Amino acid sequence: MQTEAAVLWDRHADWSVEPIELDPPKDGEVLIKLAASGMCHSDEHLVTGDMPVPLPMIGGHEGAGVVEEVGPGVTALKPGDHVVLGFVPACGKCPSCATGHSNLCDVGGVLMAGRQMDGTIRHHARGQDIATMVCLGTFAPYSVVNQASCVKILEDIPLDKACLVGCGVTTGWGSAVYAADVRPGDYVAVIGIGGIGASAVQGARLAGAEMIFAIDPVELKRKLAPNFGATHTAASVDEALELIQRETWGRMCDKVICAMGVGQGSMMESILGLTAKRGRVVVTNIHPMTEMDVTMNLMQLTIMEKQVVGSIFGSANIHSDIPKLLKLYREGQLDLDSMITSTYKLGDINQGYQDMRDGKNIRGVLVYDS
Repeated sequence: MQTEAAVLWDRHADWSVEPIELDPPKDGEVLIKLAASGMCHSDEHLVTGDMPVPLPMIGGHEGAGVVEEVGPGVTALKPGDHVVLGFVPACGKCPSCATGHSNLCDVGGVLMAGRQMDGTIRHHARGQDIATMVCLGTFAPYSVVNQASCVKILEDIPLDKACLVGCGVTTGWGSAVYAADVRPGDYVAVIGIGGIGASAVQGARLAGAEMIFAIDPVELKRKLAPNFGATHTAASVDEALELIQRETWGRMCDKVICAMGVGQGSMMESILGLTAKRGRVVVTNIHPMTEMDVTMNLMQLTIMEKQVVGSIFGSANIHSDIPKLLKLYREGQLDLDSMITSTYKLGDINQGYQDMRDGKNIRGVLVYDS
């Protein structure tokens, strides 16, 4: 079929919205009519080269829509089903899935190649194959994806809100609830209040944190952070250090969650300075692939028993946590509506990402015509 998509042809270039040819779904695959796609910073990493992927590539990995057609061997989904696309598919069979860590599914090893799980490609433009971001490519009104990437949801949930749990919301919430293991009464700092950071604040609040320090240089994000549960705000890690020392009587934060747009290894010592004895730093944000240097005092790490852990997708499980978060949304405990500061048409995608760079959005969302 003919459709259109936002394609990245070169590093440090704009997204090109243009016609593409989309093959029908093959074995185990479905054709999705997308309703909306979140504009996550991870797709900006493709533009900057911080996350090396084969180009050209259709961006987008935070989407929700309706199943239009199913390929051979698809038994769990049918046309008309509403789905959220999870950016880490879960095979359910590998050691990671079998031990409850589907965010580390072995299938994830093929994601950045942008090909379907059989090694082939369904998307084409300008006479050549086009890869898709983590086998999804949600910057398009239609895409073919594997059924392992789909989570069926209730039909009364707005798809333009549901798309957020495909990546950013689940990643942030899980970074607080699972990776950081926030407990009632904890003091928590979240660095970077974009889509992931605002969700980490909500996760910490739902987990019972006593104080939540939201750290971001953008005034708008600091202003909005209390709406998600932040009790204090600061413009920088250095500013937060004095604030946290004063408010915690020198105890510092039990959990610190890194959710900046781009991580910097040179900041790790300052970040550890926010962290209490036996405290945990969760590194959720992406660092440039080529960055190899990290500055931190390992003596302090040892004698104060601090921890630094990594987390992908908030250490969550797409099939259990996406429905759980949407239930919290339906019950009014998780705020997805306020996460969306602006919506855009596909043709306005470059403006949307410029707004992200300029600090105007918690999360921008592409909305497709019904």
